[in-house]
Amino acid sequence: MNPTKHLLNAERLLARFVRYVQIDTTSDENSSAVPSTPGQLELGKLLRDELSAIGLRDAEQDAHGVVTATIPATLKTDGAKIPVLAFNSHVDTSPEASGKNVRPQVHRNYAGGDLVLPDDSTQVIRAAENPELAELQGCTIITADGTTLLGSDDKAGVAVIMELAAWLTEHAVIPHGPIRVIFTCDEEIGHGVDHVDLKKLGADVAYTLDGRGHDEIENETFSADLATITVTGKNIHPSIGKGRMVNAIRAAADFVERLPRAMLSPETTAEREGFLHPYAISGGVAETQIKIILRDFETAKLSEWAEIARQAAAATEREFPGCTVDVRIVKQYRNMADGLRAESRAVALAEQAHRNLGRVPRLGYIRGGTDGSRFTELGLPTPNLSTGEHNPHSPLEWCALEEMTAALDVLIELSQLWGRQRK
Repeated sequence: MNPTKHLLNAERLLARFVRYVQIDTTSDENSSAVPSTPGQLELGKLLRDELSAIGLRDAEQDAHGVVTATIPATLKTDGAKIPVLAFNSHVDTSPEASGKNVRPQVHRNYAGGDLVLPDDSTQVIRAAENPELAELQGCTIITADGTTLLGSDDKAGVAVIMELAAWLTEHAVIPHGPIRVIFTCDEEIGHGVDHVDLKKLGADVAYTLDGRGHDEIENETFSADLATITVTGKNIHPSIGKGRMVNAIRAAADFVERLPRAMLSPETTAEREGFLHPYAISGGVAETQIKIILRDFETAKLSEWAEIARQAAAATEREFPGCTVDVRIVKQYRNMADGLRAESRAVALAEQAHRNLGRVPRLGYIRGGTDGSRFTELGLPTPNLSTGEHNPHSPLEWCALEEMTAALDVLIELSQLWGRQRK
């Protein structure tokens, strides 16, 4: 890793991260509460209080758990208007692995090789499967204990933004315009931006801090829809079921079997290939529900994937007379690349910030989405930046303190570059 340009407090950044990951903020798509889990409110309250303690007078947490604050401008422009910059991360963690009782393990001066996690020796972060570790020897690696995820997705981003707020407040000689910080809830279940008031946020450009490794700028994401398949059968006591029962579970199994497996599935696609991914099934004989995510970089193809689901539904109805298979499609988010064309400086200045630090920026794309996808679609251009995440949504998740400090260095440089821009 390259040394940082600015004199940063890496130990304070680490302490923030360790503190945040120990709060269980797992989101729950089956909850009707907003945010979906109380831990998100708990962490949000802590962040609000810490922002106030830093000296940001307008720090607040709204009724939906969204936390915002302003780092005041240090530049005087004689009436010229500087764009308002925003940095965003989400406080929730994925429901795909437990986020309860996270015990972060700090591996200082990483010597190379595999990392066996202490509370489950079957959970091993293998160097052969994590080639990024090779360039991080001598660095500080943070993992969980093997029984939970770590939560660096996206508490690494949260910690970096919080440390940015503290550092810029302490170094008021650094020239920059107004900077808004915003922490959202329920991003992992697709609701991160639902309750954000962009007019109140008042930003002209934003960046999500929710990326892997270091020095990547992600300016493309999947476009995404959610298909909910409801299979309705006819239930009756099995002792008298002959000719009368229509088993929704069997029909649902038939439906899933008709979806592509050798192609258009996550197991068989990579890079810019899209897919249909059945990820949840529940119910009984009378009714069974299946949830499928539809993904592609070309938004128009989502309608093709939806048609595949509808054709499978029609075939299942023919195979199981008396059952109905309803397909409901809900829009989730869209490829940010389209919206970013409206503000070319968003990516260009991020690239320049890296070059100013002697780094080589890499443009990338996400086989998924971020809050930035929705922000961009709603008119706030929002690329995604690296924050040191690795193996997200898994007990094998890890991050590197040096990559987090590298992200902080980029934000400081980026803040100054935007301070030189005018609306």
